[in-house]
Amino acid sequence: MEPTADWLAAAAARGRCEEVRALLEAGAPPNAPNRYGRTPIQVMMMGNARVAQLLLLHGAEPNCADPATLTRPVHDAAREGFLDTLVALHRAGARLDVRDAWGRLPVDLAEERGHRDVARYLRAALGDTEGGNQAAEGPPDSPDLKNL
Repeated sequence: MEPTADWLAAAAARGRCEEVRALLEAGAPPNAPNRYGRTPIQVMMMGNARVAQLLLLHGAEPNCADPATLTRPVHDAAREGFLDTLVALHRAGARLDVRDAWGRLPVDLAEERGHRDVARYLRAALGDTEGGNQAAEGPPDSPDLKNL
């Protein structure tokens, strides 16, 4: 196991942006699994879009699936209603059309939990093949990865 993997995963899980940034800038690999077999983007504090953006900017894989549940970070963000994190993941290449072990898409999870803004974004993104829909591009005030 990579020695910094646990530190980076723990910092990401706690939403500690500056610690995540320092570890990544010091060379901590963004996709190395911690002692429990989970990568930082899988355990990150979903409500902290900056942590997601930092990990993604440094090469974290947005489509990593939990081996047991097949959930991906977009499933977690959609289920918990974190639109900014979901947008960051999507912009970094996260697939929105992949089902978890129970056959649910991220949009299904958002709808089950009543996260209407997240469900609206996901429906627009899934139906938008040209990339010109504002809902699929994200909210106007969503942070840009270049400005971190």
